[in-house]
Amino acid sequence: MGGPLEGIRVVEFTHMVMGPAAGQILADLGAEVVKVEPLGGDATRRLLGSGAGYFPMYNRGKQSICLDLKHPAGLDVARRLAVASDILVENYRPGAIDRLGLGWEALAPLNPGLIHVSEKGFLEGPYAERTALDEVAQMMGGLAYMTGPPGRPLRAGASVIDVAGGMFSVIGALAALHERARTGRGRKVTAALFETTVFLVGQHMAQKAVTGVPAAPMPARISAWAIYDVFETADEPLFLGVVTDALWEKFCALFDLPELWAREEWRTNNARVKARDEILPVVRARLKQFTRAELVARLEGSGLPFAPIGRPEDLFEDPHLLASGGLQPVTLEDGTLTLLPLVPVSLDGARPASSGALPRPGEHTDAILARLGLDPAPLRAAGAVG
Repeated sequence: MGGPLEGIRVVEFTHMVMGPAAGQILADLGAEVVKVEPLGGDATRRLLGSGAGYFPMYNRGKQSICLDLKHPAGLDVARRLAVASDILVENYRPGAIDRLGLGWEALAPLNPGLIHVSEKGFLEGPYAERTALDEVAQMMGGLAYMTGPPGRPLRAGASVIDVAGGMFSVIGALAALHERARTGRGRKVTAALFETTVFLVGQHMAQKAVTGVPAAPMPARISAWAIYDVFETADEPLFLGVVTDALWEKFCALFDLPELWAREEWRTNNARVKARDEILPVVRARLKQFTRAELVARLEGSGLPFAPIGRPEDLFEDPHLLASGGLQPVTLEDGTLTLLPLVPVSLDGARPASSGALPRPGEHTDAILARLGLDPAPLRAAGAVG
């Protein structure tokens, strides 16, 4: 089965993470996604270090065509693709897509139903022309301040703003797609890294508005619950939270702590928060008597929120992900077979997914040109396609 977006055609002028993440979500939901790459392939394919996983994670199940957008014939192919598509996604630097003649204003007269999605660093305003990256947005938008200890801003440990920005792009595109079914006309959709960050830290802005006190960085925060932390065990650490009065009773019984339950004044959450300095040393000492596996066995099914401290590499063998089909087999460009996570939703109990195949640079160029009624041979001879 093709998925809920079967029949929707997407053309993608993207690189790095934010744009490809939007295309990946659309592909997993069943859309046909054509990735336009420069001759030789997207430079994202060749990134090292923390960027080495970008391409395989966010470009599965897409078709690849390589075009020289500086060549008039290559640009003409790109324009034809846009005219034949339902959704265009781009994350070029501000103004670049317009200078190519592939902006909303140029394409809307040719394809009135086109949904044109632009992903930028900032929405319209004084910062609009600035260059932004995930890390820039995290630093400017308060997320790095909230993540690190006081005085030491620290970016989150994944490209959360790039990915969330891609998600908001998809939300905008799907809203426009729904509207188009009624009006027949597309929309220009713009999403941005900075505004995505601001939305994510909005809870801390609201906290300041409600309490009058600025939110402290998360490592120094005053939690809403007395027990809501990472605890040392006899071997490896574990996170545990006690977030209701009923769970407090259950926690005290589960870990044989009658001395804590005996304090009737601590049977309400806010009283426990105020008594945190008395409660936590007792709890820490008790939990350290168990190994992490022993704690997990005791906590399983209790209703208490808990989590072993996992690492990304642990997830390849996570029993829940393996049993629920949350990981998709993917063959990397060097032939290595691995597993990578699917879009985290299920539809009627099934996880939507594209084919999982990683396209080679220009792998589908000839087939795509044929669909457009173009002969690949002269275009290739002219150096316009690859």
